[in-house]
Amino acid sequence: MAVSATPGSCHCALWPSLVCSCPLCKSEFECKIMAEEALDVMVVGSCMTDLVSQAPRLPKAGETIHGHKFFIGFGGKGANQCIQAARLGAKTAMVCKVGKDFFGDNYIQNFKDNGVNTDFVGQTSDAATGAASIIVNSAGENAIVIVAGANMLLGGEELQKALPAIRRTKVLVCQLEISPQTSLQALRLAQENKVKTIFNPAPAIPDLDAGFYRASDVFCCNESEAELLTGSSVVNVEDARRAGQELLKRGCRSVVITLGPQGCVVLEAKESTSKHVPTAATIAVDTTGAGDSFIGALAFYMAVCPTMPLDQMACRANQVAGVSVRAVGTQASYPHRKDLPADLF
Repeated sequence: MAVSATPGSCHCALWPSLVCSCPLCKSEFECKIMAEEALDVMVVGSCMTDLVSQAPRLPKAGETIHGHKFFIGFGGKGANQCIQAARLGAKTAMVCKVGKDFFGDNYIQNFKDNGVNTDFVGQTSDAATGAASIIVNSAGENAIVIVAGANMLLGGEELQKALPAIRRTKVLVCQLEISPQTSLQALRLAQENKVKTIFNPAPAIPDLDAGFYRASDVFCCNESEAELLTGSSVVNVEDARRAGQELLKRGCRSVVITLGPQGCVVLEAKESTSKHVPTAATIAVDTTGAGDSFIGALAFYMAVCPTMPLDQMACRANQVAGVSVRAVGTQASYPHRKDLPADLF
């Protein structure tokens, strides 16, 4: 490979990072130039440090109860989705912001350990790394309080820095744990560059900008998010079908509404019918992050199997997420490709 260099600099186009030998000064140095080859999945979103307590049940308002286990893990909807896609084999990059603190340093290392490109992971002294306090009961149900911290400082400047990589990405994923306007700008940049988009409106907000619907190739939400956005109760498959039709009318190209143990419902603007995708029964140990596992897997299939029907992608994503609920923790519960049946790939 031809290399143009000056002493102490390198312009080779290998990714993600390697040591090169300069032909002029013969020294070794770090080269972090993004490759021209495409990324499979880029996630613009949040990082959270999970502070998890396990207890027999969830406390009532004003009540103090005894738990039996506590641990610290890696979370945040954006990072969760990116990590799951990476563990399935996608070439991934994360656009996010963490604090210049112990949790932020650890999070960057966590991305590297999972093979996620960190060129667009920024650190700031103006806010702490985001944190989530999570309580999980014996049935695997959870209650979560998040403090966004540095996540809310991610903005247009960081997106412009990432734009050359966005243009070479197959699928871009966004959520609402960062500034909504930053997410919307990222989705629009992707659309302008013919990059497929997945938008996860979580945590849901009732006054969601109408632009989000039009900027979503796949609008993926759970039953409670669908209910908040449409104003209609969503507790079963038929409810999800009605809610999905309403969301399609707002401009989405397709809608996926996840229903936990009932599977999910898939609707596409180009088709007149909806499809219910069931999921296999499983004993849930901890459902925290299962929705993010589903979306990360869906992004993986959209990137590497672009001709596969969306309902088949959702079926496979259901199976991946089903594995994640069998273990405690968020990213700690996410399966790697080697741990899954070969017929999923």
